[in-house]
Amino acid sequence: MTKDFSSWRSERLEDAEVRLTRWGVVGTPVLLFPTAAGDSEECERMKMVDALSPLMSEGRIKLYSVDSVAGRSWLDKETPKHQAARMQNRFDAFVVHEVLPAIRVDCRTSDLDILVAGASIGAYNALASICRHPDLYAGAVCLSGTYDLQKKFMEGEGTHDSYISSPLHFLPHMQEGEHLERLRERFILLAHGKGRWESPEESWRVADALGARGVPNRVDEWGTEWDHDWPTWRKMLPQYLAEFVGKVEERRKLAAQVAASVAAGVAPKRGGQVAAPVAVVAKDSGAEAGGAADEGQGPPKSSAKSKSAKKSR
Repeated sequence: MTKDFSSWRSERLEDAEVRLTRWGVVGTPVLLFPTAAGDSEECERMKMVDALSPLMSEGRIKLYSVDSVAGRSWLDKETPKHQAARMQNRFDAFVVHEVLPAIRVDCRTSDLDILVAGASIGAYNALASICRHPDLYAGAVCLSGTYDLQKKFMEGEGTHDSYISSPLHFLPHMQEGEHLERLRERFILLAHGKGRWESPEESWRVADALGARGVPNRVDEWGTEWDHDWPTWRKMLPQYLAEFVGKVEERRKLAAQVAASVAAGVAPKRGGQVAAPVAVVAKDSGAEAGGAADEGQGPPKSSAKSKSAKKSR
């Protein structure tokens, strides 16, 4: 398996040294966030790279992972939690302005359908990434997520940094507009088991928030034999990435056909769009939608409700 890495110091992360590791040669880029305070090679030590090797050998994905600098701040007992929240917000900026450009350079193109994924707190980072930047990611796979860091680490007492970093908190107040419309074109997969250490209600709470704003999502609930642990995630992620990458490949094929038709002076057929994986949005939540995620842009202005279903394993 081809492997490469780069490391640098980031001013955005208070001059912390960070590493970005890549496995594979060609394919759809997948940015996999580590769990909690894991480093960029955690997924290799935990045999996730082995589990994904068939997809990489087939040239369907290239896998990237980056050190979880923000996760280290949350777990560091000496770091005040308001500082950890600020580091979480800075980590997002670091990924957008440093990691994604590095991935584009490595792939030698700026026209990328980047998928984002993670388990546990890595799922939180995957969810936050696509909700904050739907223009930069094509889809998200979130496994056994821990999605409310304010509740987990801050006893519910949030700050501005924790608010704008948390989809559970900013989505209900996001204003209608281009950002939300773009997010509604994306697809978010939320999966969890019902075994030890799992918290299924976390996924359903996120599904409620997404569905209330009309964001396509699906909750897959696996059985009681699937714990909050790497054996579960090694089974889940290859399956879901194969599903997502298949849709990305279909969209690329369609785009190429449309481009060829335009070049030949032939109008493309109507109704030829390729849909995302079947979207099952959140159960009736009764939550009000609207408002803004950033900088306190105003009160909610509209409402929406969605129905839900779930898959089981």
